[in-house]
Amino acid sequence: MEDKTIDIDGLKMHYRISGEGQPVVLMHGWGCNCTTVASIEAIAAEQHRVYNVDFPGFGESEEPPTVWGVEEYTRLTERLLEIERIEKPILIGHSFGGRVAILLGSRNQTDKIILVDAAGIRPKRSLKYYFKVYTFKAGKHLTRLIMGKEKAEARIEKMRKKAGSSDYNNASPRMRAILSKVVNEDLTDRLPLIKVPTLLVWGENDTATPLRDAKIMEREIPDAGLVVFPGCGHYSFLENPRQFAAVLRSFINHKE
Repeated sequence: MEDKTIDIDGLKMHYRISGEGQPVVLMHGWGCNCTTVASIEAIAAEQHRVYNVDFPGFGESEEPPTVWGVEEYTRLTERLLEIERIEKPILIGHSFGGRVAILLGSRNQTDKIILVDAAGIRPKRSLKYYFKVYTFKAGKHLTRLIMGKEKAEARIEKMRKKAGSSDYNNASPRMRAILSKVVNEDLTDRLPLIKVPTLLVWGENDTATPLRDAKIMEREIPDAGLVVFPGCGHYSFLENPRQFAAVLRSFINHKE
C-alpha cells in the first residue's frame, strides 16, 4: 500500500494506492475518509489497482478553498485520473462518493460502476422538515436583531446543534456550507447517461439514502441491477461484510 499526497491545482489531496491490475477509484461518504472504506479497498485490491481517495475536507486532504458542489469534487477527481493516467476505471462510491461516481460516470469513459447506499436523488421533505428549517432561520434572524451579532452567535450555535444533523454539527463552517449545497443537488437527470454496467448495493433499512432512491437509480440507469441486504442500514458493506464481499467480487472480477 502506498500513501500519496499531491498538489492538484493548489489543493493538497491524499489518497492510497494498493493492488495491481485494472484501476478502481474508491470514493467514501460524507463525514468519512479512505479508512472507512478500507474493507472495500482490500477486496478490490485482490485483482485490481485501487485508488482510495480522501475527498477535500476529509481525512488528510485539505478543505476546498470555496463552497464546492458535486461538480467541483468531480472535476478534482477527473484531474486525479489525468495525473495518474487512469483510463476506464471501475468507480465505487458510497453515499456522497456515489454522487461523484454518478456525475463522473455520466460523462467519462468508465468500465463499471458500483453505487453503495449512494446519494444523488433529491430527498423528499416532510412538512415537519420545512417547519424545522424555517423555524431555525427565523429564530436566527430574530436572535441577531434582539441580542446583536456578537452575543447572538453563541446562542445561534446552540440552536444549530439542536436543529442540525450530526454531519452538519461536526463540520467546519465551510464544510457545513458545502453539505447544505450538495445534499440539495439532484442528479436524476444524469442517470440515463451512464452507459456501463452498474451495480447498486443497498441496506433495506437505510434512512440516509432510502431504498426508494436505489429503485429510482435502477429504473433510470440503462444497465443497472440492485442487490438489497435485509436488516442493514446506510453502511451495508460494514453490516453484512461477507455477503457484500461476495457480491463485489462477482461483479468487478467478471469479464464480459
